[in-house]
Amino acid sequence: MAVTWSVRLEGTKTVGSLSDVVTKIYWTATDSETIDNVTHNGFESSSVDLAEPDSSNFIALNSITNETAIAWVKAILGSDKVNLIETEIAQHITESKTPTKFSDFVPSS
Repeated sequence: MAVTWSVRLEGTKTVGSLSDVVTKIYWTATDSETIDNVTHNGFESSSVDLAEPDSSNFIALNSITNETAIAWVKAILGSDKVNLIETEIAQHITESKTPTKFSDFVPSS
């Protein structure tokens, strides 16, 4: 099992002389495990706001790679939060495989 991170960039605008500035990154982290043809999934998702761009290291929207955007998300979240997210995803999968919580459905009369 390995958590996969994906991103979607949003909020392009012009800031000073810079155009195609990304202001927000939506992220999703997912993982799954298949046992006896049953797939157990776990995911977390949210977004991060980016700081105002610095012209000395600015990258326009069309030049931002997935790897770069994921690195930015992880840097903004910090390693403790990234580890927590990935642990929670593993816990979702474990709960799916061996449920400890359930809700009884009682039909109304």
